Amino acid sequence: MWDRKELKRRAKDVLRKSYWKAFLVSIILAFFSGGGSAPSFNLNGGSSDSSGADMDWGSFAPFLAIIIIVMIFVILFALAFRIFLGFPLEVGSMRYFKQSAEHEANLNHLGFAFNKHRYLDIVKAMLWRGFLNFLWFLLLIIPGFVKAYAYSMVPFILADNPNIGYRRAVDLSNQMTRSHKFRIFVLDLSFLGWILLGLLALFIGVLFVLPYINATKAELYLKLRQLALEDGLTTEEELRLTQTPVI
Repeated sequence: MWDRKELKRRAKDVLRKSYWKAFLVSIILAFFSGGGSAPSFNLNGGSSDSSGADMDWGSFAPFLAIIIIVMIFVILFALAFRIFLGFPLEVGSMRYFKQSAEHEANLNHLGFAFNKHRYLDIVKAMLWRGFLNFLWFLLLIIPGFVKAYAYSMVPFILADNPNIGYRRAVDLSNQMTRSHKFRIFVLDLSFLGWILLGLLALFIGVLFVLPYINATKAELYLKLRQLALEDGLTTEEELRLTQTPVI
């Protein structure tokens, strides 16, 4: 098992040596992780009289078509941005925090996924995880959250072995988090006080909490990985832990 306080203590020890590097990686991760909200359009004229009935909808139709086309373009661009840039950067960020926890705080890890031998496999695995999460959230909200925790270790697994295979990455994450999901949820709740404090500081304070959260999640992965190795769920060869580290 693992202890929440111990994970956070280790994360603090790591951040004491390389906080500003972790802060930079966390800002990049937050920016490219698709946290922005979709644009909204108000097509209501704001009048309650009967003038709407006399509107020439034939002349308005071209403008409506343009708005719809623009919305579709924006959505497609946001999806492409998230998939082809956000996903690789997420894996690179997790590799940075994982390696930092193992005493190698090198910012070059951020670009880990942008290699011709890793890029497509990483994008495919992250896209598969996102697709499965989307399907579960369509089913029901609570199962969606449960599966989101089940697949939460995929970026870290890919940070160890980007060529592990998209199905295997998801399956291994599911196995690693089995019987741990509620405790991971409690771990997330333990940051709520820091997040609320950051919100009070003009919302900017939340940015300074992100390195602490990410570093703790890296410590969690290392512990879950250790347990998975001990239980025979995976091997050092599969996760490429016996090979020379590659940046």
